[in-house]
Formats: sequence, C-alpha cells, structure tokens
Amino acid sequence: MFGWALTFLVVALIAAALGFGGIAGTAVSIAKIIFVVAIILFVLSLVYGMVSGRRPPAV
Repeated sequence: MFGWALTFLVVALIAAALGFGGIAGTAVSIAKIIFVVAIILFVLSLVYGMVSGRRPPAV
C-alpha cells in the first residue's frame, strides 16, 4: 500500500510541475487516503499480533 501511496505522490509532483493543478490535487488526496489506510491496517496488525500471543518461531 505504501507503494501505491508513493506512486500517487510522484504522479502529483509531476503533474504539479507540468501545471496540471487539478490532477495534482486529486493525486495528492488519493495518496493521503491510501497512506492513512495503510497506517491504520499496520496498527491493527500490530495490535492483533500482540493480543493473539503468536510468537515467531525459534531459530
């Protein structure tokens, strides 16, 4: 998901540099939404991992 957010951010930067303000604004908004969703899923994954008590296998 962070890859998608980074992709939209790059698209926004290129569009802004070329003068396409509407496309740049939309791409930045999409990148922000994807980034927030990725952070939320990451935090939920951490909490679920701690609550479930699963341990990594011993080496």
